[in-house]
Amino acid sequence: MALNPDLVGRQYPPSPVYVVGREKVREFAAAINDTNPLSTDLDAARAAGFADLVAPPTFAFVITHVAMGNAMFDPDLGLDYTRVVHGEQRFEYHRPLVAGDEVTVVAMITSIRAAAGNDMLTLRSDVLDPAGDVIVSTHSVIVARGTGSKEAA
Repeated sequence: MALNPDLVGRQYPPSPVYVVGREKVREFAAAINDTNPLSTDLDAARAAGFADLVAPPTFAFVITHVAMGNAMFDPDLGLDYTRVVHGEQRFEYHRPLVAGDEVTVVAMITSIRAAAGNDMLTLRSDVLDPAGDVIVSTHSVIVARGTGSKEAA
């Protein structure tokens, strides 16, 4: 079944507050083999002018995946998750995420298109500081295999 294109533009409620934890930053850096001292050494991060450890760029996915799930599992969308593969991920930073940041996430469906028999769902998730300013936006393309038109959109 094809995805419901009427959902393009739908925005989901903000996530609960997520506090970026110092040890979570270190653990994530270790998991992806990121040896940047700004993510592992508090003294180095402070010497570089940051209040705390700087999260690696892809850390934002840790924060946004739950908000993205709100969109992907929206019953109005019609997504069969057993057909899903992750097609693409992009990060657009306005400033680094730093341990101690208290953030929320707002997710939105930005496009749905068919390509080669698949549906391509594009989601944007904005990570916001308490003032509502965007720290980072993630752009994710989710591919629903075999659910779209055979003709490219």
